[in-house]
Amino acid sequence: MLKGLNLYLVGMMGVGKTTVGRELATRLGYQFFDTDTLVEQVAGKTINEIFTLDGESIFRQIETQVLAELSTYTRKAIATGGGIVLRRENWSYLHHGLIVWLDAPVELLISRLQNDTTRPLLKNPDPAGELQKLLDQRQRLYAQADLKISVSTGETPEEIATRVIEAIPSVLKPPAVYLNENGQ
Repeated sequence: MLKGLNLYLVGMMGVGKTTVGRELATRLGYQFFDTDTLVEQVAGKTINEIFTLDGESIFRQIETQVLAELSTYTRKAIATGGGIVLRRENWSYLHHGLIVWLDAPVELLISRLQNDTTRPLLKNPDPAGELQKLLDQRQRLYAQADLKISVSTGETPEEIATRVIEAIPSVLKPPAVYLNENGQ
């Protein structure tokens, strides 16, 4: 269906990009990668440590390097960090594949992230307010994705992956038909 085209999942933290991405990779016969995991491997530090010791800009630089490398391959399902859409340069890499925006209401994200201490951007006295602020900043960027899949409470990763796969043909161009000089 995708003819080897990479599948990039974008969206807010907690929306399920990693879990859904693994499911999509399995169904498509693709390899799965998570840019956050790769950033940690490249840096030799956790994302929290990178943010604390080096700052967000260093994290974003490493994230772009990881994305650039991944974009040179095919047949990959790639879960990206929530802020990957912030750097214009990243879009040139994302456009090497099909971009799927997993969208969920802030209330659902908060319920999923309430006990997660690994998210540096949520180390804030008002995590719901911070998430809403981040979503407001990023929403118009996420909207540039090829597909938008709205995620609802209670939906399983398998159900979301099925919806993604069912929606893919709606954004792929049909193969070109070539006619000979007789119109056949």
